[in-house]
Amino acid sequence: MSTVPAPDERTRYSSRRTDEIDVQSWPALGDGERKLLESAGEVIRPEPGEVLWDGGESYDFYLVRAGGICLIDRRDDRTVFVVEPGDFLGELGMLMGQPAFLAGAALPGSTLLRVRVEDLRRLIATSVELGDLLLSAFDARRRMLTRWGEGGLVLAGDDDRGLHRLQEFAERNHLPYRTVLRSDQPAWAGLAATTALPSTGAAVVTGQGRVLADPTTRDLAAATGLDLSGVGDRARCDLLIVGAGPAGLAAAVYGASEGLDVVLVEDVAPGGQAGTSSRIENYLGFPRGIAGSELARSAMLQAVKFGARFVSPRSVTGLSRAADGFQVRLDDQNDVAARAVVVASGVRYRRLPIPGIADFEGRGVYYAATEIEARACLGREVVVVGGANSAGQAALFLTRHARRVHVLIRRDSLTDTMSSYLAQRLLNHERITVHPRSELTAVRGEDRLTHLTWRDGRRQEDVDLAAGGLFSMIGAQPRTTWLQGVGIDLDDKGFVKAHGAFETSVPGLFAVGDVRAGSVKRVASAVGEGSVVISAVHAYLRDH
Repeated sequence: MSTVPAPDERTRYSSRRTDEIDVQSWPALGDGERKLLESAGEVIRPEPGEVLWDGGESYDFYLVRAGGICLIDRRDDRTVFVVEPGDFLGELGMLMGQPAFLAGAALPGSTLLRVRVEDLRRLIATSVELGDLLLSAFDARRRMLTRWGEGGLVLAGDDDRGLHRLQEFAERNHLPYRTVLRSDQPAWAGLAATTALPSTGAAVVTGQGRVLADPTTRDLAAATGLDLSGVGDRARCDLLIVGAGPAGLAAAVYGASEGLDVVLVEDVAPGGQAGTSSRIENYLGFPRGIAGSELARSAMLQAVKFGARFVSPRSVTGLSRAADGFQVRLDDQNDVAARAVVVASGVRYRRLPIPGIADFEGRGVYYAATEIEARACLGREVVVVGGANSAGQAALFLTRHARRVHVLIRRDSLTDTMSSYLAQRLLNHERITVHPRSELTAVRGEDRLTHLTWRDGRRQEDVDLAAGGLFSMIGAQPRTTWLQGVGIDLDDKGFVKAHGAFETSVPGLFAVGDVRAGSVKRVASAVGEGSVVISAVHAYLRDH
């Protein structure tokens, strides 16, 4: 590229401050922060239009002294926004080893201070002031890109299970994207004019214009640089944590902050089941509540700040003893040697034993209540099955979009399984109806769910409903199949038996959070266990 495409009417924004997120994204550097960056960087004067990095490539931190940097969407070579003099360039993915969403090119007369990422990590770790300023800005910029749907990523296809799976993965991993549906003919034609789209199925169009037909979530992760092999050449660590729910994230934060070399393996997205909660209200310190995804993102940021390495999306498929600890096999057939392992793999919701229900997953049947699922139920009646706090928060959240929310529980009262404050909100909400002693019996529809039936145990009659969504939040199955063969004690339901400071029957192997037998299924208790277990890990490592 010899010239920089000029900003036009499609340019979303520049680094000028226009609202709260923009202000957080573009903070002013003080003299002390500038001197620290100058001590680790080099001044460069690129040629006008020179490409500093391309989309999909790794990139460095730049402080603009003069001129500016255009960030460009390579699909149509559009300048998305401009980093102006006095501002710096960088984003959360930079610290996590992700490549750039957008390309960057220098404006005429640019003078830039470039700091290599490895040097930037060192500065963040050693300077509280600079670290806080940069991490807050990087986090806000990811939210800014997500809000605008900028980042060069397009998810295209029909409103079906395949597209929903990709949207859910992108949402939970905070990947900026926009959606184009075949049913939106003008938008589809506009995208097809520059991109060879498949005639059927879902597709991903990357920021470089590459098209992935019917991709897996792993394909999407690889295309956006989220497919992190965070172990790199150092396939060894002091502590490997399986699962990035609240317990695993807490263990990563406390372990890394206390000097352990920590690797955190997650197969979907940070947050676990808590990450899909629209609102957590009884977590200490958040009187107005906090979305599970926000809590997870903040915790992940803390872990990265202290040097924890993420391996995602990856599953652990096997575990075996080794001379100096454990050998952990990942689903890409790579192994990681760990001196100790914390099992924080959590649980998954059970699928309702209803004939044909699997056919509607992602097409009216859901296991999380986020903005994606809620939008699909706009103005419709929906049903939530379950009586725990997660079901209650989902029901309240869905009232923002659905005409009416029906909550089915097997017991006589919500208060048997749900926090009192939450149960009272459901029972007194004008658009929520709680149905005690009720069980779902059938689902119907063609392309997507349209009707369902449940048995009302009080009236001894069947109830039919034209419904736009079914949200299943019942029971929990522990994710422990990968532990078979290591000799760990499980209870009759598959939960890990642990005692003392969360030690299991296998020395050096610890269990925290929902996967542990007898655990309290609350975010606060999971965070507490994840933080406390590090003391036991330290004690084990000292003795071995």
